[in-house]
Amino acid sequence: MRAVPRTIVHLIRHGDALPDESTAFSGTAGYDDLGLSTIGQHQARAVGARLARATKLAAIFSSPTRRAIETAQAVGDACDLDVSIDARFREMNLGDESLPADLGGPERAAAIRERLAMLAEVAQRDGSWAAVPDAERAADVRVRFASAIDEIVDAYPDAHVAIFSHAGSINAYLAEIVGTSRDFFFPAGNTSLSSVRIAGSRRLLLRLNDTAHLENAP
Repeated sequence: MRAVPRTIVHLIRHGDALPDESTAFSGTAGYDDLGLSTIGQHQARAVGARLARATKLAAIFSSPTRRAIETAQAVGDACDLDVSIDARFREMNLGDESLPADLGGPERAAAIRERLAMLAEVAQRDGSWAAVPDAERAADVRVRFASAIDEIVDAYPDAHVAIFSHAGSINAYLAEIVGTSRDFFFPAGNTSLSSVRIAGSRRLLLRLNDTAHLENAP
């Protein structure tokens, strides 16, 4: 028996939730109010099938956003596990994303896509979101992420655990493990798997941005 238990934490980005002209909105809803698109639903089922086939998960945790919960639930259904919600796995706060209530569906969908494209451009250009007004500090994301993961590791020694989160927060957490100064260092694909083995104070990145389960997906 090993002196120090080893827990494998699988960090999984949510499935696609990009809106199109047919997306229904209410009030000042923005991106965080959206569920998975049809593509995202296929992606969620694909990663669920992969994990059910290849990994014996002990627990599933999710960010509180709808797109993350729906992705986690697809995996929970495949693995016969309930999903626990933990707000510490939310996306980093990048400012107010609400939109005017009188903005129509097609216009609102376009505005959301434009904002997401802008945020992606900033992240890839700067390696951080420091230039975005009111953005949450990556260091603070790491603190809340690590505190939640430490609790999970203590509760599930020598087990596999899935955590459903977001590209920015996953990048911020993994950046410290790989030792890069960039808070955003890889373009996390929808439902991509990034796995970390945790044993005591040691963190070892086993897999990064793996989307092999999507090769034959629609």
